[in-house]
Parts: sequence; structure tokens; C-alpha cells
Amino acid sequence: MQNLLKVTAALLALVLAGAAGAGVSADAPLVTPVHAGAIEREPLVAPVPGLSAAPLSPHTFAPKITLGDLARRPNVQLKSKSVLVVRADNGEVLYRKNIDQDLPIASITKLMTAMVVLDAAQPLHETLSITRDDVDKLKNTHSRLTVGARLTRGEMLLLALMSSENRAASALARNYPGGLAAAVSAMNRKAADIGMTHAHFVDGTGLSSGNRASPVDLVRLVKAADGYDTIREYSTTQERAVRVGKVTQMFRNTNSLVRSPDWSIDLTKTGFINEAGRCLVMQARIAQMPVIMVLMNSQGTKTRVGDANRVRQWLEAAVRASASADSGTQSARRS
Repeated sequence: MQNLLKVTAALLALVLAGAAGAGVSADAPLVTPVHAGAIEREPLVAPVPGLSAAPLSPHTFAPKITLGDLARRPNVQLKSKSVLVVRADNGEVLYRKNIDQDLPIASITKLMTAMVVLDAAQPLHETLSITRDDVDKLKNTHSRLTVGARLTRGEMLLLALMSSENRAASALARNYPGGLAAAVSAMNRKAADIGMTHAHFVDGTGLSSGNRASPVDLVRLVKAADGYDTIREYSTTQERAVRVGKVTQMFRNTNSLVRSPDWSIDLTKTGFINEAGRCLVMQARIAQMPVIMVLMNSQGTKTRVGDANRVRQWLEAAVRASASADSGTQSARRS
């Protein structure tokens, strides 16, 4: 673990060196300068390892944010204790805060549960039952899925991702080929395959604080989960009526931002246990940029949503400032 932390520390050193060289404080958000005619150059801010390093083009990103644009703006102040915001297309670090530690990840775990279930190609129309084995005896959390309730695997997957239903996630892992132990093993193998070097999973729900990962790991998790159409659709579904026993119940997304017209969210997952605080991961489009956002250990019921909105507003303002500066430069040249 010490060696792995050293690797992350080295990444941070590269990021800070890039900031210092540009005259920006160590606490400032970071964006790689991109200029016309310099599309193929190496980024000045170290990308998060393992993400795509595809070159930028006017088709994938316009207008361009420069480090100077952000340096002229006040730093965005985020309340979450650990934050990592990167561009989803090339991994450039836009903002980082306390990313050199592994943390309990709560129900963000369910993204990994969903991936291994889908990887196993189990039929989504097959009916599964909620049993006493799915009742939370660790945290004693409530569930509207009563023992004996029967839903399809697809419905269980939807409720686990959209409404963070713990019993649904437990049933999915328990019905994995080989049972719960095989599902957890598959989750840890998948984590290793996608480069989650600090991650460890012990169950399919996230109720145990033994499910841990670093913010860098969670960027990789979101990036991998974004490759599954089912996860993208289910995690961003606003609400769904599901028949549980003899009663049809309405389940809603635990991330209220999916219902906001100000947001374009491709994938999301919330999480909460006392040990983790309130957590949120998302992939969204902000000011024409695909952005992965990791907010960990937020205290207060509205902090993670508030931080997400602050990041969006900060990036949108930076893009407007960049576009205005570019327009002024072009006008000066014409005159």
C-alpha cells in the first residue's frame, strides 16, 4: 500500500509542478493550456493514468479553456473532503483535493456490482427473489423490497443503480454464478483489470466500510462503467414504477441532479454510510466538455449536490471568459 500511495504522490507532484510553473498556487484548480496549432502536444498537467490520451480537436472540445483563464478567476471552494474532477476524453486534471488516500465508497460499490453482473451475461428477464440473506444486518437499513418479493434481474439492477436499493444489489450478487463469494472475487478482478490500484471490495452493496478506493480509482470506475449502455440508462433514470408483490411502488433516483434541466448527466451514482459520508460520482457534459466528477466524504445532506453545482458553474464561467477573450483578440487583430 505504501508503494501505491507513493505512486499517487508522484502524480500529485507532477500536477503541482505544472501549476507552479504557470504561476498558480498549489491549491488552484488545474486545466492544461490548449492553443490552436498545439493540439498534438503533450499535456502540461499530468493526466490520470489509465485514461485515454486521445488528442483534442475542435470537434471534441470548443471553446478552449486555458490555465490563464482559470487563474484569473477566484478558486472554486468545495466542501467535500476529497474531490477529483477530470476531463473524460483525455484524463486531464481540472481540480483535485486530497486524492492521495483510499476511502470507504459506500453505494458507489454498486457500479462495480452492475458491471460484473452484466459481464456474466445473465438474463435480465430472469426472476429473482429477495430472501432473508438480503436483509441488512450490518447497518439495519430500511428497504421497500420485502422478503419474498420477486423482480426480474433487470428490475433489481435498475433499483440498485437508480434508487440505491441495498436488497436489490445483494440479490444480484447472491445470484451471480457461484454465489456472493464468486461475485466479490469478480469485482476485485475487474478492479485490477481497469487499474483501480487502491480498490478493495467485500460485498455487492457498499454497506461495509471495507469497500474502499481512492478518488483516482473512482475516476477509472466511472470511465469503465460508462462503457455499459445499461448502466448509463439505469443510473440516470429519474423514476420508475415497479410492482413489488401486490403493490406498485414509485422509486426515484437518489441523485436529484438528474431531474435538473441545467445538467446533462451520462452516468451517476450516490453513496452514503457514516464511515464514508455522502459521496457522488458522475460523468456529465459541462460547457461542451465530458467531465468525470468524484466528490467524497461530504457532510450534510446537500453538500455533494452543492459542490457539483459549484464545479459546473465555475467551468461554465471559465468557458465564457475564454470565449470572450478569444473574441476580443480576434477583433483586435481585424482592426
